[in-house]
Amino acid sequence: MTRPTARVLALLEILQAGGTHTVSGLAARLGVDERTVRRYAEHLLELQVPVESVRGRHGGYRLAPGFRMPPLMLTDEEALAVLLGLVAGRRAGLVPASREAAATAAAKVRRVLPKALASRLDALLATTDFTAPERAAPTPETSVMLRLAEATRQHRPAVIGYTDRTGRRSERTVHPYGLVTHSGRWYVTGTDAASGGLRTFRLDRIAEVRIAHGTFAVPEGFQAADVVLASLAGTPWRHQVAVAVRGSTDDVRARLPHGIAAVEPDADDGPDWVLVRLRAERLDWIPGVLAGLGLPFVVREPAHLRDMVRAWAERIAGCAAATSAPEAIAAWDRDDPAHAADREREVGDFPHPA
Repeated sequence: MTRPTARVLALLEILQAGGTHTVSGLAARLGVDERTVRRYAEHLLELQVPVESVRGRHGGYRLAPGFRMPPLMLTDEEALAVLLGLVAGRRAGLVPASREAAATAAAKVRRVLPKALASRLDALLATTDFTAPERAAPTPETSVMLRLAEATRQHRPAVIGYTDRTGRRSERTVHPYGLVTHSGRWYVTGTDAASGGLRTFRLDRIAEVRIAHGTFAVPEGFQAADVVLASLAGTPWRHQVAVAVRGSTDDVRARLPHGIAAVEPDADDGPDWVLVRLRAERLDWIPGVLAGLGLPFVVREPAHLRDMVRAWAERIAGCAAATSAPEAIAAWDRDDPAHAADREREVGDFPHPA
């Protein structure tokens, strides 16, 4: 936990012991100045902890009578699940609003656990490292997520203020069928009342939500996650990519990064081949994905992707043959006009919804 967070909770612990504590005395115990103590007290008030300010010569801070957080009675397994869930959610970029929310929530849980259990959990978190980097994906506002969840559960229309990927702002009325998390982002999918079509919206692009009157019915058997993945794979990006791959539909789909492409039978090449279709703003990452399949493939479109794959393979071969760092750098930086031209044309990241 961060030092400021730890000190705010330490202040709460001191106040829970009872009595009125002077600002100077609190500053000495916390190792901060008096101005910082007042800021910590304001932070507790923002968290709806009833901190009272007592004026006068012997004034300071105290908790309102009757307020005390009781010990949280969790088993070892339950406490571990709660804390690791908070840490994992923060690292995956799924925590709404501020990432600080997960840190302060975890700190509060540890503060009210029995000392022996809290000590063991602190030891686990202090000695654990992560191989996957922490995501920095944009997160939605807490109010947006909670209101959409309420509308989804109650089958109520939601009026949203939305900014699409081109920067165009509009107000939409959506029948939210389900919320989905994918690759560190939150999405809502459902019917757009204006067009009557099924749409997918990123929650971090929604500025406000208002629940409207009326109700709607979710289509029988509707799978929100499948719809979002299909929407991501079918987003109208700059490049339409089609690659024939030798293998079964299930095998090829399992070898591809989850949700980036549609895989279908390839009638042109026979039953042992499938057609992989995807859309992308940039092509420079696709040769590596195709190589990672470990299966024979033929690039159908766009034609210049073949040149990029060939150049990528030559650079890899050059690095494999290199015996020194300068040779490897020279092999990787060899002239690649097709790659450079493609890179100049591209903007944006992959994948985003419409």
